[in-house]
Amino acid sequence: MAVKLKASVSVLALSVAMASGSVLAYQQGDMVARAGLAMVDPDASSTPLVLNGNVVSDTSVDVDDNTQLGLTFTYMLSDDIGVEVLAATPFSHTVTAKGLGDDLDAIDLKHLPPTVSIQYFPMASDSVFQPYLGVGLNYTTFFDEKLTSDFKAVFGDGDVSLEDSFGLAFELGCDYQLSDNLVLNAAIWTIDIDTSATIKLDSGNKITTDVDIDPLVYMVGVGYKF
Repeated sequence: MAVKLKASVSVLALSVAMASGSVLAYQQGDMVARAGLAMVDPDASSTPLVLNGNVVSDTSVDVDDNTQLGLTFTYMLSDDIGVEVLAATPFSHTVTAKGLGDDLDAIDLKHLPPTVSIQYFPMASDSVFQPYLGVGLNYTTFFDEKLTSDFKAVFGDGDVSLEDSFGLAFELGCDYQLSDNLVLNAAIWTIDIDTSATIKLDSGNKITTDVDIDPLVYMVGVGYKF
């Protein structure tokens, strides 16, 4: 899925770069709603696991990717400046512990990453190709955290929690006009997501680690200007 989405973004970028035709004019007061497939592809790194205050050397965690329905909504503050809200259905991830012999799937969780960005549209309004740049603030909330059955088979049952995160987000995207109101859209974000994970085992032991998730988020879909 990751390869397919990345390839779709590349094909769209090549196609719109050669496009010409009717006008896609964004003007002050316009609103653009977009929907499509959004993939969160973490570039995760972490501190070593800490067991009861003692560092377990050569350990770390990783986070897998996931694809969900992505939604964005842009309101044009002027002809070339917009404010965008990014939302999605909840993403599901598995956190894997490394360095404990074989890799061990440890935590299943869900998260929502709502993001608000200011966008700049540099092209003239008579272009069917409207690239844009964005910078904004992300808030990521984690929920439905659970220890996996594999982890519980080794360490026993317990509770797990991850701290919510605030961080910067940077965006590159483009809209390509299909009709007067319908557009084809592709976008990519890089988002700063940092969290601390804590596992409190029923045995009384405690495991902690700090994780930089820092994903790339890819989205391909369609939009409607109204």
